[in-house]
Amino acid sequence: MGKREEALKEFISEAEEIIEGLNQSLLEMESTQDRTAIRPDVINAVFRGAHSLKGMSGMVGLKKVSEVSHRLEDILDKLRMGKLGLTDAVMEALLRGVEVIQGIIRLVHTGKGEEPDVTPILRQIDDAMVSDTGPKVTSGLAATGLDPTVLKVLTEYETHRLMENVKLGSHLFEIIAKFKLETFDKDLPNLNAKLQTLGEVITTLPVSSMSPKTGIAFNLILGTKSDKEAVIHQLSGRDIELREIVSKGEKTRLGEGSAQPNQEEGGGPSIRSLTSTVRVDIGKLDTLINVVGELVVTKAVINQIGKDLMQESGFMTHAVELQKASQNLDHRLMELQEGLIEVRMIPIGQVFDRLLRIIRKLSKELGKEVDLQIAGEETKLDKSMIEAVADPLMHLIRNALDHGIESKEERRKSGKPEIGIINLRAMQKGNNVVIEVEDDGAGIDLAKVYQKGLKKGFLDKDKEYDRQELLALLFRPGFSTTEMVTEVSGRGVGLDVVAKNITKLNGMADIETEEGRGTKFSITLPITLVIIKALIVKVGSETFAVPLNSVSESLMIESKDILTIERKEVIRLRDHTLSLLRLRDVFQLQGDILGGTRPYVIVVGLAEKRLGLVVDTIEGQQEIVIKSLGEIMHGTPGIAGATELGNRKIILVLDVGTLIEQAIQTHTIEEKSKKSVQLAS
Repeated sequence: MGKREEALKEFISEAEEIIEGLNQSLLEMESTQDRTAIRPDVINAVFRGAHSLKGMSGMVGLKKVSEVSHRLEDILDKLRMGKLGLTDAVMEALLRGVEVIQGIIRLVHTGKGEEPDVTPILRQIDDAMVSDTGPKVTSGLAATGLDPTVLKVLTEYETHRLMENVKLGSHLFEIIAKFKLETFDKDLPNLNAKLQTLGEVITTLPVSSMSPKTGIAFNLILGTKSDKEAVIHQLSGRDIELREIVSKGEKTRLGEGSAQPNQEEGGGPSIRSLTSTVRVDIGKLDTLINVVGELVVTKAVINQIGKDLMQESGFMTHAVELQKASQNLDHRLMELQEGLIEVRMIPIGQVFDRLLRIIRKLSKELGKEVDLQIAGEETKLDKSMIEAVADPLMHLIRNALDHGIESKEERRKSGKPEIGIINLRAMQKGNNVVIEVEDDGAGIDLAKVYQKGLKKGFLDKDKEYDRQELLALLFRPGFSTTEMVTEVSGRGVGLDVVAKNITKLNGMADIETEEGRGTKFSITLPITLVIIKALIVKVGSETFAVPLNSVSESLMIESKDILTIERKEVIRLRDHTLSLLRLRDVFQLQGDILGGTRPYVIVVGLAEKRLGLVVDTIEGQQEIVIKSLGEIMHGTPGIAGATELGNRKIILVLDVGTLIEQAIQTHTIEEKSKKSVQLAS
């Protein structure tokens, strides 16, 4: 990789973080009802982000990104200086500008497509800047009682912020803080952070009267809604003098000497970095995880050798030592594995923030007002899984907006508020993460789904179908109840993509709906797909691995407990009917039934989507690493991949999500499933 390619890769990584921050700040600005009350630190954060993008993009030769960033910097400078009001036109120009930059960077990253013409967005930003009101009058500042020598050295921005605080009726305090010369670089930021919890630090100026021997002092001006007592309480214990500017009060001494952080050894200032964060390419983590995966397989082999040796030789010295070493390796490998997985985990809120932008854009296109309510954004998932679930969530949000939330007129007629509600929730349940997208819209018309299913040939008119079977149709390729094709939906693409992508992640999608009340889509995912625990089962002469995160329980039953209802085998499980699926029939396996008349049932799935897998025996649990089956058996129904056991035997890993969907849709798995088992054997 050349130097430019390396620099471009680094730029894309940093730019992605900056844009994420920009979007969060802009959404906060847009959602603030009183646009004049937006915190200056939020506007400054957007200004700094645009400035950073301008400089970074110029260094790597992305001229269009630099141009748009520069123009955004101009409008943000006017905004923070009070020369421009945060009108709808200004807000739209800011949001659109960041969206254009993000699009260009995505094109550069993928290498697909041509960069867009940025002339329209540059013109839009220019048009939004026409309401320049000119510099503010500052003659009234002298009446604040602030030292004229201080007023003279304030920057234009600081003068503006001082005027704004006076206009808003804030208390203004002059704070003189003294620090030790060798530690002020740490103590001053700490003091600023304390003061910012009270209000706005308008300026920080060094005081020239202090000598290097006695230390260094700074004059800070604070604008706050808090009173003097609250400020004194917050700053108690520090070597600080306080004076309220708007009244000619006496200076208040808060304390002799502030608590100073420990110096570095040798008494000199530290040159160490302030943070201990290292940015790591996810590809490097993938490589390490793959190595750990191979070690897990090797550990299983060593463990099996130890067991075999113990059986052959008994408690001989070498056999016992090997067993101890194997157990120690097991513990250390588990620590390494958990540590690497933890490094890959990031909050799902990163995806939720992107969805906020999509909702804002789509709601305007559709003329619907929507309130997005988010919960559980701190829930963590593997980085690769978060990226993979982004598109399914986008489809569900589009579906909720287009199909679920009604127009304002329809909502008024049905007695609902004009503003629709979409709840986006994430929560951890055991080794799974559940993500829910719920709307308070019209719900799903099952009669309409049934008619569409007949028309498409997915249903038999002579057969009766329950709710779950009809709802499962929504995930079928090419199925859509929308007649009109729009930019948002109606092309027969969407929920089938959701089902396909979620199945790839060893997850499951579920729907709950009530006509006239709304719909809830639930996605259940394993926290990580890297190294998982599995239940090893046997059917005839074949062995399979069932991901343990899909298993709720296992039980042994009598053959006489199995009932047949509408040609489906079921059992009664705690007052509920559980459908059964015989893996022997699914994969058309031959050989003697090892379990005799007492087979095992592995209960897999969640809530309404539960299924009992009938197997002959349960061999136990084991950590496994799922490997791809390659092109020959890629996409084989019911099979997620293959894994190697400790006895060096290669077995197939079941795709529980697909098996459940197949059972619900009452379709049998194709003949090629049998072929896949034979090839694996």
